Amino acid sequence: MTLGVLAVLGMAFIMFAGFWTDWLWYRSVNYSSVFTTTLWTKIGLFFVFGLLMAAAVGFNIWLAHRLRPPLSAMSMEQQSLDRYRMGIAPYKKWLLLGITALVGLIAGASASGQWRTWLMWVNGVSFGQKDPQFDLDVSFYAFDLPWYRFLLGFGFAAAVLSVIAAALTHYLYGGLRITSPGARATAAATGHLSVLIGIFVALKAVAYWLDRYGLAVKSSDFKATGNWTGLRYVDANAYLPAKTILFCIAVICALLFFATIWRRTWQLPVIGFGLMVLSAILIGGLYPAIVQKFQVQPNEQAKEAPYVEKNLEATRKAYGIDGTDVEEYSGTSDTTDKAKLRADADTTASIRMLDPNIVSPTFQQLQQMRNYYAFPTNLDVDRYKGQDGAEQDTVIGLRELNLAGIPKNNWINDHFRYTHGYGVVAAKGTEATSGGRPVFTESDLPSKGDLGTYQQRVYYGEKTTQYSIVGGPQKEIDYSDDNGEKTNSYKGGSGVNLSSPVNRAAYAVAFNEPQILYSGAIGEGSRILYNRTPKERVEAVAPWLTIDGDAYPAVVNGKIQWIVDAYTTTNGYPYASRTTLGDTTADSLTANNNQRAVVAQQNQVNYIRNSVKATVDAYTGDVKLYQWDTDDPVLKTWMKAFPDTVQPKADISPALMEHLRYPQDLFKVQRELLTRYHVKDAQTFLSGSEVWQVPDDPTNTSGNAVPPYYLSMKLPKQSEQAFSLTTTLTPNGRDNLSAFVSVNAEAGTPDYGKIRILKLPTSEPIDGPKQVQSQFNSEQDIAETISLLKRGDSQVEYGNLLTVPLDGGLLYVEPVYVKGGGLKYPLLRKVLVTYGGNTAFEDTLDEALNKVFETEGSTAEPPDEGDGEEPPTSSDPTVKAALADAQKAFGEGQQALKDGDWEAYGKAQDDLADALERAEEAQAKVDSETEKGSGKNSDDKGDKSSG
Repeated sequence: MTLGVLAVLGMAFIMFAGFWTDWLWYRSVNYSSVFTTTLWTKIGLFFVFGLLMAAAVGFNIWLAHRLRPPLSAMSMEQQSLDRYRMGIAPYKKWLLLGITALVGLIAGASASGQWRTWLMWVNGVSFGQKDPQFDLDVSFYAFDLPWYRFLLGFGFAAAVLSVIAAALTHYLYGGLRITSPGARATAAATGHLSVLIGIFVALKAVAYWLDRYGLAVKSSDFKATGNWTGLRYVDANAYLPAKTILFCIAVICALLFFATIWRRTWQLPVIGFGLMVLSAILIGGLYPAIVQKFQVQPNEQAKEAPYVEKNLEATRKAYGIDGTDVEEYSGTSDTTDKAKLRADADTTASIRMLDPNIVSPTFQQLQQMRNYYAFPTNLDVDRYKGQDGAEQDTVIGLRELNLAGIPKNNWINDHFRYTHGYGVVAAKGTEATSGGRPVFTESDLPSKGDLGTYQQRVYYGEKTTQYSIVGGPQKEIDYSDDNGEKTNSYKGGSGVNLSSPVNRAAYAVAFNEPQILYSGAIGEGSRILYNRTPKERVEAVAPWLTIDGDAYPAVVNGKIQWIVDAYTTTNGYPYASRTTLGDTTADSLTANNNQRAVVAQQNQVNYIRNSVKATVDAYTGDVKLYQWDTDDPVLKTWMKAFPDTVQPKADISPALMEHLRYPQDLFKVQRELLTRYHVKDAQTFLSGSEVWQVPDDPTNTSGNAVPPYYLSMKLPKQSEQAFSLTTTLTPNGRDNLSAFVSVNAEAGTPDYGKIRILKLPTSEPIDGPKQVQSQFNSEQDIAETISLLKRGDSQVEYGNLLTVPLDGGLLYVEPVYVKGGGLKYPLLRKVLVTYGGNTAFEDTLDEALNKVFETEGSTAEPPDEGDGEEPPTSSDPTVKAALADAQKAFGEGQQALKDGDWEAYGKAQDDLADALERAEEAQAKVDSETEKGSGKNSDDKGDKSSG
């Protein structure tokens, strides 16, 4: 008995620990209302529907028992059942309570999982848009219909369980007989079961009626277009009237079952039920098939066109692509002025040479500083102002905590001493050093550079997945340098206080870590931090949002803020075709588990909005949700359900607004839909002649889609560059280019979110990304150079293949990285450029552009040789020495290139750049002195002349 009591108490405390730690966490992030609203909603649904189910089943068991017939001469069947009746007689009440409690618990648990459906139904707001078939507001399909279907499903379950329970009870007590002589059922049993079956049939009538509206959000395969949502010709002209007729038949059939209370015969109800089943087969199945075969198929395009137009309009609205501009673009330039093309190449786009998906190992090697720091596999692209005040594309990453790199793993080190990362590392996206290294604008430890002063400690990050206990007697390591370890004690106020023994015991149980309960390292001020990734925190405080796969950091007002894009979705938008988020957001960067995550793998939606921008403070963990789409009815519904959790858009500071951008995952969903829904004409849509596809990434062999790229660029008819998200599309099953798609990603600008499609001609195929990559690889000179770069154990990695519309043509640019020799990280070595059939493979972007456009770069003017004097550089010893060093460095670099020693090559390139810089400075000094001397001589001559 003692062990049993202890076991029960232990299980109770385990359940309490889960509840209590959740409550403490929500209270620590100031979102306790989310916890309480969700909890009370689940509890309310559990008890209401659990009690309803228990009452329905229990009442029918009780009623069947009460309607049992009096004992009579027993047949063999009744004698066998009598043993069971006698056996359960002393426990009838307990058995009834047990059965009803069991079905009530199961029903309540199932109903509590519908808390989102309930909250959306009770708080739903109008869309202000009506479906074209039934003229009902979209909110009916998005918020009301799912709840009605749940109620219907619950009613069916209650009816079926009641019929089964009542039938078993009637059989047990003789109301139903299988082998006994005489009537098979008593009049009381007949009436009771008939009413229950009548209720089931009545619910079926309701189901037929709701199915009529369900046709507007029904998904099906349509040969002409693939996935299809909404009514087609056969739905509107066969299924819809069929559902109405079946509804009427089901109502009549239900009334016949109810009539058995007085008629005490099954004859008419059974006939009616048979008629309903036969009608369901003939009217609900055969008739639509005949209509499809003999009316639709012979003239499918004409029949389906009106419904396709509804699908086109609804889908474009639901995914926010209805405002897309489609422009014809030749793909070939008529400009013959090579100098103009070369100049336009500089002003049309800030071409990013640093690929954030490749250079993470380079950041790691050059800026990791300590093994217990690490950078994410994929870095991020943002915009920051340089020292000159101009905005530039920047590749950015945080030094996050890497427990695998700490000197010794134990509980104290893992959870008390090594608790956080330190500092931002950023580099110019458009430049690299002569050695191929990034040009860092923020670097070293502690970090310093263009970002100014900010809180550098990173307690919350994408790689920070373990819990830490901070703020107590145990000091934490910031970093170490030549003067030893720099320690710190957390004062961010985040996390849950462990001063209470109850809290410590709860977390010891919740984390299965007994040491939390008794460790001396926990004391006054100790706080436990967990749920530390930005995605986890936003999902927890807003469980009704779908979170983007990539949070990115930004330095805002002296703090590192993780910016998280979040979406509201529904699959109940009438006529809008569905898509699976996990499939449409997958690309070559999500192919490996250690890289970007896809969004909501299995979620099928047909409406999506980037309605919320969220931030997570990297030091305090503070989560803020900002309303971004002020017109989104789904967000308004959730804001009614969870008041005061989402802040108004006006609260977004200008400093934060500078770093907000259009999310990649939303753009990937939209580009997938645009492969079919860029057309507005039903006939073209049905013919399939304009279907496009997202091409595979030509720079790797994963076979996955090419990711979209952030790039500051100027499209045709635009006066200045805008931070944009771009992608290419190809014809279905072919590799030439169909379209270039871009969206203005610069938040706070009037054109933010504006999608533009440059449509390429079909009559003159333009090379697509795969063809351009093949062209690169097939050029003999390029192939030979690539082969040379791969000598030894070196590896060549292709960076992002960027596409830039330029003066009617298309400029393709691809950085090429080399990793090998003594180096374990990639360095930018070459740049591939092609335009109008001309291809270049040079050391720098400027050199490659000069070659492609057959122009000479900006060169210094040669010295004036009119006076016959030798240029000063030939005689100045400082200049001579610098040029000699440059020549030496160049030779060493060439030798290192042949040997495949990239570390030596990089050093030689840096020495070469240094020597040339010294030569330039010395030459400038000589020129200055020469000008002074020439001026003095001129003055002397003038004086003599005047004398």
